Amino acid sequence: MYTLGIDIGSTTSKCAVIKDGKELVAHSLQTGGLGTGGPEEAMAQLWQSCGLTRQDMACAFVTGYGRKNYEGADGEISELTAHALGGRFVFPDLRTVIDIGGQDAKVIALSPSGKMVNFVMNDKCAAGTGRFLDVMASILRLDVDALDTEAAKATAPAAISSTCTVFAESEVISQLANGVKRPDLVAGICRSVASRVAALARRAGVTERVCLSGGVAQNDAVRQALSDELNVPVSVDPLAQYFGAIGAALWAYKQQV
Repeated sequence: MYTLGIDIGSTTSKCAVIKDGKELVAHSLQTGGLGTGGPEEAMAQLWQSCGLTRQDMACAFVTGYGRKNYEGADGEISELTAHALGGRFVFPDLRTVIDIGGQDAKVIALSPSGKMVNFVMNDKCAAGTGRFLDVMASILRLDVDALDTEAAKATAPAAISSTCTVFAESEVISQLANGVKRPDLVAGICRSVASRVAALARRAGVTERVCLSGGVAQNDAVRQALSDELNVPVSVDPLAQYFGAIGAALWAYKQQV
C-alpha cells in the first residue's frame, strides 16, 4: 500500500510516498509554498522520480502552513503531529523535535513511545526563523545556503543583541559600516537564531535525542550553535526538510489499517 504526504510550507513544498508504513519510496521538494505552483510542481517531480501516480495512492494527507487551502488530499494533519511522526521515522529514539521553518519555529517534546507531551511555538516574530536568515543573507549579499560556510571562517563572532528582525537588520548594517568582518557577522547571526530557538526548547523541555527539522536544519552553523546553547548533541539528517511530508504519509497509512 502506498500513501502520500504533502507539506506545504511558507517558502517550499515537499512530498513523500511511503510504502506499507515502513519504506520511504520517493520524496521531492520545490521552492514555492502557499499560494504558488510549488505543490503541483513538487507532485509532478515526485511522480516522475518514482513512476507512480496519484491513483496509486491509497490515501493522501497534507500538512504545513498551506494545508487549509489545499484540496488535493483526503485529509489534513497538524504540523506538530507530522514532524513528530517524520522525526521518529528517521530517529526511532527521538524525544525532542526542533523545527525551524520559514515563518515559525516549533519545539515538540515526545514521550519514550513517541507521543507528544508538550510543545512551544514562535509564530509571532521572524527572529529565530528561516525568514530571519533570508533577510540577513540579503543584507550581506550572500545566498542563504552559503551562510554556514561563511560562518565557518569566523574568528570573532559578532554579538547580535536585537531581538527584532527589523532592529537586527539595522544592527548588522551598522556593524558592517564599523568594519566587522562578514564571516564574524554571519556566525553571530546564526548564534542569534540558535539562542532564540534554545529559549523555546527550554520552555518545552529538552530530552535527548534531539533533532532539527525543517529547512534551517541544513545550516550546520545554526545546528552547532544550538547544540552549544542546549549543551546536548543535536542530530540532523538529510531528510530533515521532509519530516513533515513523511509524517503526513505515515498518518495517511494509519488511517487505512
